[in-house]
Amino acid sequence: MTESTRAKASELLRLHEAPEILQVVNVWDVVTAKVITDVPGTAALATASHSIAATLGYDDGENIPVGEMVGFVGRIAAATQLPVSADLESGYGNPGETVRRAIGVGVVGANIEDQMRPLADAVNQMSAAVHAGATEGIDFVLNARTDAFLKAGDRNRDEVVADAIARGRAFLDVGATTVFVPGLLDEATVTALVEGIGWNKVSVINVPGSLPPARLQELGVARISYGPWTQRVALTALADTAASLLAGGQLPENARPLN
Repeated sequence: MTESTRAKASELLRLHEAPEILQVVNVWDVVTAKVITDVPGTAALATASHSIAATLGYDDGENIPVGEMVGFVGRIAAATQLPVSADLESGYGNPGETVRRAIGVGVVGANIEDQMRPLADAVNQMSAAVHAGATEGIDFVLNARTDAFLKAGDRNRDEVVADAIARGRAFLDVGATTVFVPGLLDEATVTALVEGIGWNKVSVINVPGSLPPARLQELGVARISYGPWTQRVALTALADTAASLLAGGQLPENARPLN
């Protein structure tokens, strides 16, 4: 294990524990990692598994081979001096080994999904990921994800909140750094999650219609990510540019050069 990787892991942990909310703008390849690294205010990077899968021609949901995913996030980690957290889905059947391999290529944090498995199985997943980081000797940041809202179906909102809180507490008990609760969450829901899971322990995704970062910080959220939405924004800009060019338009003069 390199001293650089250890230092990046400790810095990523510090950023999660700091009182200021951490925003990670998700990237999906080397060039996007370099672009976002250069944006003032960027303190860390996070990958988006859906975006990486789409880039490489796979459907989302662990259809990309684990070796290909680990290799790709390693290329991203090598392209920046900032700490990188990787979206490793549900661990590709072996969260501990997948995390160990990711650390070996320079990744210092990860999302692991519970996919609403039985709680005991989900806790074992998160425990294996935490143990892998400890075995490798770094302050590995596990952003343990519960899909309680994504898989809520027609369940009562209060039941879903209670389930997310129970899972989040269980994940923290085995060493997770934060609990990632993706979904379009209103202020009352965020407040309930923070009260139940802990101040500065809840991680959210911002999507169109989400609460602004300043309000999320006031409510006690630790981290905001943007998932595949950053890629969608980029692809929208690409499609709009192509449509303009094909209609007789010209390229903008302020286009960013490749790094």
